[in-house]
Amino acid sequence: MKDFDYKQLDDIIHSRIRLAIMAMLLSVERAEFTFLRDQIKATDGNLGTHLKKLEDTGYVKVHKHFVDRKPLTDYELTRKGRNAFSRYLEQIESLLPKHT
Repeated sequence: MKDFDYKQLDDIIHSRIRLAIMAMLLSVERAEFTFLRDQIKATDGNLGTHLKKLEDTGYVKVHKHFVDRKPLTDYELTRKGRNAFSRYLEQIESLLPKHT
């Protein structure tokens, strides 16, 4: 392994819940708040806090709309979020030993 500076890991992504959110959103076009909550097994408040942080960073885009007069909130990864997640994975992979 070459020299690795752990400080270069993206602190926004390097949180268990935010990492889970990013991974879930990578596999779908959009996801409703309740879907994310149920899949990640987070409380509404905890998930909302982490989603807000991802939104403020520009990694996640929020879509609010109504279905049968019921408010729904969907989330999707932005291009910036996808690029940041890709870099994050590359950094993590650089920590793993190379097998030949």
